[in-house]
Amino acid sequence: MEGKLIIFSAPSGSGKTTIVNHLLKQGLPLQFSVSACTREPRENEKDGRDYYFLTSEEFKKRIEQNAFIEWEEVYENQFYGTLKTELNRIWNLNKHVVFDVDVAGGLNLKKKFGSQALSIFVMPPAISVLKERLENRSTDSPETIKIRLEKAKSELNYADKFDRVIINDQLNNAVMEACNAIKDFLDLK
Repeated sequence: MEGKLIIFSAPSGSGKTTIVNHLLKQGLPLQFSVSACTREPRENEKDGRDYYFLTSEEFKKRIEQNAFIEWEEVYENQFYGTLKTELNRIWNLNKHVVFDVDVAGGLNLKKKFGSQALSIFVMPPAISVLKERLENRSTDSPETIKIRLEKAKSELNYADKFDRVIINDQLNNAVMEACNAIKDFLDLK
């Protein structure tokens, strides 16, 4: 099987992780790519399942070792990236890789893998909805929410660089639309 990649990108709070989690339960030959990051784990997050949690020093050492397919300094001294070993792990299971990455990471992956990848941008219905979702998540301080919203406004300008844009105003519709796009891309009946 030639391994393919499905890339989900969106501003923080758009619902991409929720959509990806629903898709992984649809019986498609997909496996989630666990990203590496330098932020602290949130409640209920586990190392190796949600992220590979690394210190900044460990992350920088792996950059020097060329261990990443892509990486970004998303916020000051806060790194996210995809380890090369993660793709090989998934392809060895005869599955296709699903990414849940920020917009810059999604664009980098699409540029690197071209037609081997389907890039999907998850669009919030409005910035006000995004703000509400971030506040309801109760994981970030008001200052962090403000930073995420400013970044989101800028990221929305890149939606047209993705293969597909899915507006996440009704979760079931967004999941169905994403599922159909993936089936078409993987040529599944």
